[in-house]
Amino acid sequence: MDLAAFHSISYGLYVVSSVNDEGRKCGCVVNTFQQVTNEPLQVSVALNKENVTLAAVLESGRYCVTVLDQETPLELIGVFGFRNSIETDKFADAAFEVDAAGLPLLLEHGVAAFCCSVVGTVDMGTHLVVFGQVDDAKVLGKAEPLTYAYYHAVKRGKTPPKASSYIADEVQGASGALADDAETTVAKCGWRCTVCGYIVEGYPDGLPEDFRCPVCGVGPEMFERITL
Repeated sequence: MDLAAFHSISYGLYVVSSVNDEGRKCGCVVNTFQQVTNEPLQVSVALNKENVTLAAVLESGRYCVTVLDQETPLELIGVFGFRNSIETDKFADAAFEVDAAGLPLLLEHGVAAFCCSVVGTVDMGTHLVVFGQVDDAKVLGKAEPLTYAYYHAVKRGKTPPKASSYIADEVQGASGALADDAETTVAKCGWRCTVCGYIVEGYPDGLPEDFRCPVCGVGPEMFERITL
């Protein structure tokens, strides 16, 4: 099977958010949100069964979705895409509002937002497809929506392991690129995060002990030395 065929499928990037029974705000980045019917207005999203956000969605019976724009920084994607909602308050430094049902709705770098009630689920192995009826929708901004292709090609972002489109054997982009210019004569030192693929240049003697990946938050022990 040629796994490269899957790279031709179009996706967007979204933040799905909800709140669990303890009142904890949860959220994660997905690329599988889509409209499925017009009358009534219904949507679907695939969420990994291990995601804290999925548990919150099932507990509350509701979820919100924010369509991200092209200017969304990797730091925001790192917080919502690579960190755990139990260990991290993902909304602590983000602009958000609370909808009529008490769910957090991310506003920062949003193009549009949807508030939905769960109407059904389908078990798809590693993921659960959650169908929702749209109770409210609004435009947040006029910027271009962030596509998955743009995220990889321009932002050099990496696919989280729990994403529906994650392929373990693929060579994924990072938030920095390895130099392969044949005319390059001076090798530069860099460090690559083994969790999310972020690359930082310099630090030939090693990363500082207090260094944290700006994308996924891990420490220097999770970085590997590379030549740029």
